Amino acid sequence: MRYSAVLLDLDGTLVDSIPDIAAAANAMLVDLGRNELSLQVITSFVGKGTDVLVQRTLLHDSGESTFDAIEYEQARTLFAQHYESVNGEKSIAYDGVFEGLSAFKAMGCKLAVVTNKPIGFTIPLLNKLRLASYFDVVVGGDTTPEKKPHPLPFTYACEQLNIAPGQCLAVGDSINDALAARAAKIDVLVVPYGYNEGIDVQTLDVDGIVSSIADAARWARKSPTI
Repeated sequence: MRYSAVLLDLDGTLVDSIPDIAAAANAMLVDLGRNELSLQVITSFVGKGTDVLVQRTLLHDSGESTFDAIEYEQARTLFAQHYESVNGEKSIAYDGVFEGLSAFKAMGCKLAVVTNKPIGFTIPLLNKLRLASYFDVVVGGDTTPEKKPHPLPFTYACEQLNIAPGQCLAVGDSINDALAARAAKIDVLVVPYGYNEGIDVQTLDVDGIVSSIADAARWARKSPTI
């Protein structure tokens, strides 16, 4: 097996976290005197981190292209408060996640989470869903100065694992993962069930589309050694 490490996205790849994210976003909107949004709409806002989620939520149906800076800071605070209280309540690991992570470990791979979710939300979620013990490194959206689709979170994870990018495999669910991995010169797989910001994963420049993390492990096991 050609890979020594696997770098995995969190929301939409390992965990279906939308129920909790949507609950926090809608509670934020209610506090601001705005109408709640559907789960489908909020799902389309996920992928580039909490700040972008809040921005997209504020701008939706407003008819405006920019948001009020004061309201935005208030909204960020409100979202963080609400999400902290519900983080992990209704979130679940996708089918095949525990099987896939165990398979990667059995193959001798080091594992890292590389997510745009702030680290302060990431660690509690991993702990609550009993995923934390699988990972050697966790990179959150505020761990490095840049978020995916910038390659820095991936290259930073490689440095922390002490493994060259060419020996790593990334697994994600969106264009952010695909672009970041390509820029970091890391092979990348995507799952079709995640939060893809409305961009069909079939159109992405990736090395494969897998049905689950368990399927990703099977794909990696069959991948020829360089």
